Amino acid sequence: MTTTTGAGDRSDARRNRARVLSAAGEAFAERGLDVPLGDIARRAGVGAGTVYRHFPTKNALVEAVFTQQLAELVASGERRTARSAPTEAFFGFVLDVIATSGNRATVCDLLSDDPSWPRPVLMATVGRLHQLLTALLRAAQRAGGVRPDIGPDDVVALTVGCAAMMTARHERAAGLRLVRLTLDGLRPSAPAVTEGRSFRDSRNPHAHPAPVCKDCGAALTVHPTGRPARYCGAACRQRAHRRRLAP
Repeated sequence: MTTTTGAGDRSDARRNRARVLSAAGEAFAERGLDVPLGDIARRAGVGAGTVYRHFPTKNALVEAVFTQQLAELVASGERRTARSAPTEAFFGFVLDVIATSGNRATVCDLLSDDPSWPRPVLMATVGRLHQLLTALLRAAQRAGGVRPDIGPDDVVALTVGCAAMMTARHERAAGLRLVRLTLDGLRPSAPAVTEGRSFRDSRNPHAHPAPVCKDCGAALTVHPTGRPARYCGAACRQRAHRRRLAP
Protein backbone atom coordinates (compact mmCIF):
# COMPACT_ATOMS: atom_id res chain seq x y z
CA MET A 1 0.00 0.00 0.00
CA THR A 2 1.39 3.40 -1.01
CA THR A 3 1.37 6.19 1.60
CA THR A 4 2.01 9.91 1.27
CA THR A 5 2.73 10.44 4.93
CA GLY A 6 6.42 11.19 4.30
CA ALA A 7 5.67 13.82 1.66
CA GLY A 8 2.97 15.35 3.88
CA ASP A 9 5.33 15.51 6.84
CA ARG A 10 7.96 17.25 4.75
CA SER A 11 5.40 19.74 3.47
CA ASP A 12 4.23 20.47 7.02
CA ALA A 13 7.83 20.89 8.13
CA ARG A 14 8.51 23.43 5.36
CA ARG A 15 5.38 25.39 6.25
CA ASN A 16 6.28 25.39 9.94
CA ARG A 17 9.82 26.54 9.21
CA ALA A 18 8.52 29.39 7.05
CA ARG A 19 6.06 30.43 9.78
CA VAL A 20 8.82 30.44 12.40
CA LEU A 21 11.11 32.54 10.20
CA SER A 22 8.33 35.04 9.48
CA ALA A 23 7.38 35.30 13.15
CA ALA A 24 11.01 35.64 14.22
CA GLY A 25 11.69 38.40 11.70
CA GLU A 26 8.70 40.39 12.96
CA ALA A 27 9.63 39.80 16.60
CA PHE A 28 13.27 40.81 16.12
CA ALA A 29 12.23 44.00 14.31
CA GLU A 30 9.72 44.93 17.03
CA ARG A 31 11.47 43.81 20.22
CA GLY A 32 15.11 43.20 19.39
CA LEU A 33 17.08 39.98 19.56
CA ASP A 34 16.33 39.30 23.23
CA VAL A 35 12.82 38.05 22.49
CA PRO A 36 12.45 34.49 23.90
CA LEU A 37 12.04 31.58 21.50
CA GLY A 38 8.84 30.65 23.31
CA ASP A 39 7.30 33.99 22.30
CA ILE A 40 8.36 33.40 18.70
CA ALA A 41 6.77 29.94 18.78
CA ARG A 42 3.47 31.37 20.04
CA ARG A 43 3.52 34.07 17.37
CA ALA A 44 4.13 31.41 14.71
CA GLY A 45 1.39 29.17 16.10
CA VAL A 46 3.70 26.21 16.70
CA GLY A 47 5.16 24.50 19.73
CA ALA A 48 8.55 25.38 21.16
CA GLY A 49 9.77 21.91 20.17
CA THR A 50 9.08 22.73 16.53
CA VAL A 51 11.26 25.82 16.76
CA TYR A 52 14.13 23.89 18.34
CA ARG A 53 13.91 21.09 15.74
CA HIS A 54 14.49 23.56 12.95
CA PHE A 55 16.81 25.94 14.83
CA PRO A 56 18.72 24.30 17.69
CA THR A 57 20.13 27.64 18.90
CA LYS A 58 19.08 31.27 18.93
CA ASN A 59 22.05 32.14 16.75
CA ALA A 60 20.93 29.64 14.12
CA LEU A 61 17.49 31.27 14.02
CA VAL A 62 18.91 34.80 13.80
CA GLU A 63 21.21 33.75 10.99
CA ALA A 64 18.39 32.05 9.10
CA VAL A 65 16.17 35.11 9.40
CA PHE A 66 18.85 37.42 8.02
CA THR A 67 19.70 34.99 5.21
CA GLN A 68 16.05 34.81 4.17
CA GLN A 69 15.68 38.59 4.20
CA LEU A 70 18.71 38.99 1.95
CA ALA A 71 17.51 36.19 -0.33
CA GLU A 72 14.20 38.03 -0.74
CA LEU A 73 16.11 41.16 -1.77
CA VAL A 74 18.07 39.15 -4.33
CA ALA A 75 14.84 37.74 -5.75
CA SER A 76 13.35 41.25 -5.91
CA GLY A 77 16.40 42.56 -7.75
CA GLU A 78 16.32 39.68 -10.23
CA ARG A 79 12.66 40.39 -10.98
CA ARG A 80 13.48 44.05 -11.58
CA THR A 81 16.31 43.07 -13.91
CA ALA A 82 13.94 40.98 -16.00
CA ARG A 83 11.05 43.46 -16.10
CA SER A 84 12.53 46.97 -16.05
CA ALA A 85 14.97 49.13 -17.98
CA PRO A 86 18.50 49.11 -16.50
CA THR A 87 18.40 52.52 -14.80
CA GLU A 88 14.93 51.96 -13.40
CA ALA A 89 15.93 48.50 -12.17
CA PHE A 90 19.03 49.84 -10.41
CA PHE A 91 17.34 52.70 -8.56
CA GLY A 92 14.32 50.54 -7.73
CA PHE A 93 16.56 47.89 -6.20
CA VAL A 94 18.53 50.42 -4.15
CA LEU A 95 15.27 51.86 -2.84
CA ASP A 96 14.12 48.33 -1.93
CA VAL A 97 17.30 47.79 0.08
CA ILE A 98 16.88 51.10 1.92
CA ALA A 99 13.16 50.71 2.55
CA THR A 100 13.59 47.29 4.17
CA SER A 101 16.77 48.10 6.09
CA GLY A 102 14.92 48.78 9.35
CA ASN A 103 13.83 45.15 9.59
CA ARG A 104 17.45 43.99 9.40
CA ALA A 105 19.11 46.56 11.66
CA THR A 106 19.35 44.56 14.90
CA VAL A 107 20.37 41.35 13.15
CA CYS A 108 23.00 43.12 11.09
CA ASP A 109 24.44 44.77 14.22
CA LEU A 110 24.75 41.42 15.95
CA LEU A 111 26.50 39.76 13.04
CA SER A 112 28.85 42.71 12.70
CA ASP A 113 29.74 42.56 16.40
CA ASP A 114 30.41 38.80 16.33
CA PRO A 115 32.36 37.89 13.18
CA SER A 116 33.20 34.42 14.55
CA TRP A 117 29.82 32.95 13.61
CA PRO A 118 30.14 30.06 11.12
CA ARG A 119 27.69 31.24 8.49
CA PRO A 120 28.60 29.90 5.02
CA VAL A 121 24.99 30.02 3.77
CA LEU A 122 24.62 33.63 4.90
CA MET A 123 27.91 34.66 3.32
CA ALA A 124 26.93 32.98 0.07
CA THR A 125 23.70 35.01 0.05
CA VAL A 126 25.63 38.22 0.78
CA GLY A 127 27.88 37.38 -2.18
CA ARG A 128 24.85 36.93 -4.46
CA LEU A 129 23.47 40.28 -3.28
CA HIS A 130 26.74 42.05 -4.03
CA GLN A 131 27.01 40.44 -7.47
CA LEU A 132 23.46 41.52 -8.28
CA LEU A 133 24.10 45.08 -7.12
CA THR A 134 27.25 45.26 -9.23
CA ALA A 135 25.45 43.91 -12.31
CA LEU A 136 22.56 46.37 -11.89
CA LEU A 137 24.97 49.28 -11.41
CA ARG A 138 27.08 48.43 -14.46
CA ALA A 139 24.00 47.97 -16.63
CA ALA A 140 22.62 51.35 -15.53
CA GLN A 141 25.99 52.98 -16.24
CA ARG A 142 26.13 51.45 -19.73
CA ALA A 143 22.63 52.83 -20.32
CA GLY A 144 23.83 56.29 -19.29
CA GLY A 145 21.62 56.48 -16.21
CA VAL A 146 24.33 56.49 -13.52
CA ARG A 147 27.59 58.41 -13.29
CA PRO A 148 30.55 56.34 -14.52
CA ASP A 149 32.75 57.21 -11.52
CA ILE A 150 30.52 55.34 -9.03
CA GLY A 151 31.46 51.86 -7.78
CA PRO A 152 29.52 49.18 -5.87
CA ASP A 153 31.20 50.11 -2.58
CA ASP A 154 30.06 53.71 -3.06
CA VAL A 155 26.48 52.51 -3.51
CA VAL A 156 26.68 50.32 -0.40
CA ALA A 157 27.95 53.26 1.66
CA LEU A 158 25.17 55.47 0.33
CA THR A 159 22.49 52.91 1.20
CA VAL A 160 23.80 52.76 4.77
CA GLY A 161 23.62 56.54 5.04
CA CYS A 162 20.17 56.69 3.48
CA ALA A 163 18.92 54.01 5.86
CA ALA A 164 20.14 56.14 8.76
CA MET A 165 18.23 59.13 7.35
CA MET A 166 15.08 57.04 7.12
CA THR A 167 15.49 56.05 10.77
CA ALA A 168 16.09 59.65 11.86
CA ARG A 169 12.92 60.91 10.21
CA HIS A 170 9.67 60.18 12.03
CA GLU A 171 7.65 60.67 8.85
CA ARG A 172 8.38 58.09 6.19
CA ALA A 173 7.54 60.48 3.35
CA ALA A 174 10.08 63.02 4.61
CA GLY A 175 12.73 60.31 4.89
CA LEU A 176 12.05 59.06 1.37
CA ARG A 177 12.35 62.60 0.03
CA LEU A 178 15.84 62.92 1.50
CA VAL A 179 16.77 59.48 0.17
CA ARG A 180 15.66 60.40 -3.35
CA LEU A 181 17.58 63.68 -3.19
CA THR A 182 20.68 61.73 -2.19
CA LEU A 183 20.28 59.12 -4.92
CA ASP A 184 19.79 61.86 -7.51
CA GLY A 185 23.47 62.59 -6.97
CA LEU A 186 24.27 59.29 -8.72
CA ARG A 187 22.77 60.52 -12.00
CA PRO A 188 25.07 61.94 -14.71
CA SER A 189 23.21 65.25 -14.71
CA ALA A 190 24.04 65.90 -11.05
CA PRO A 191 26.64 68.64 -10.44
CA ALA A 192 30.02 67.22 -9.50
CA VAL A 193 31.18 67.99 -5.97
CA THR A 194 33.85 65.31 -5.62
CA GLU A 195 36.47 66.87 -7.87
CA GLY A 196 39.50 68.91 -6.84
CA ARG A 197 37.72 72.21 -6.46
CA SER A 198 36.34 73.20 -3.08
CA PHE A 199 32.88 71.92 -2.15
CA ARG A 200 32.15 74.87 0.16
CA ASP A 201 31.82 78.49 -0.85
CA SER A 202 35.37 79.85 -0.84
CA ARG A 203 34.16 83.36 -0.01
CA ASN A 204 34.58 83.12 3.74
CA PRO A 205 33.34 86.35 5.32
CA HIS A 206 35.68 85.82 8.28
CA ALA A 207 38.80 85.34 6.19
CA HIS A 208 41.30 88.18 5.60
CA PRO A 209 40.84 89.76 2.14
CA ALA A 210 43.58 89.24 -0.43
CA PRO A 211 46.11 92.16 -0.27
CA VAL A 212 46.03 94.69 -3.12
CA CYS A 213 48.17 97.66 -4.06
CA LYS A 214 47.13 100.83 -2.20
CA ASP A 215 47.55 102.86 -5.37
CA CYS A 216 46.38 100.86 -8.39
CA GLY A 217 44.50 98.02 -6.72
CA ALA A 218 46.53 95.22 -8.33
CA ALA A 219 46.85 91.94 -6.40
CA LEU A 220 50.01 91.69 -4.30
CA THR A 221 52.22 88.66 -3.83
CA VAL A 222 52.24 87.51 -0.21
CA HIS A 223 55.69 86.63 1.14
CA PRO A 224 56.11 84.40 4.20
CA THR A 225 58.66 86.72 5.81
CA GLY A 226 59.23 90.45 6.08
CA ARG A 227 56.78 93.32 6.25
CA PRO A 228 53.60 92.98 4.16
CA ALA A 229 53.86 94.87 0.87
CA ARG A 230 51.58 97.89 0.37
CA TYR A 231 52.37 98.72 -3.24
CA CYS A 232 53.02 96.59 -6.31
CA GLY A 233 56.11 98.55 -7.31
CA ALA A 234 58.21 101.72 -7.02
CA ALA A 235 56.00 103.74 -9.41
CA CYS A 236 52.85 103.20 -7.31
CA ARG A 237 54.79 103.91 -4.13
CA GLN A 238 56.07 107.24 -5.53
CA ARG A 239 52.61 108.31 -6.78
CA ALA A 240 51.12 107.59 -3.36
CA HIS A 241 53.96 109.54 -1.71
CA ARG A 242 53.38 112.57 -3.98
CA ARG A 243 49.65 112.55 -3.21
CA ARG A 244 50.39 112.62 0.49
CA LEU A 245 52.73 115.62 0.05
CA ALA A 246 50.36 117.55 -2.21
CA PRO A 247 48.69 120.61 -0.54
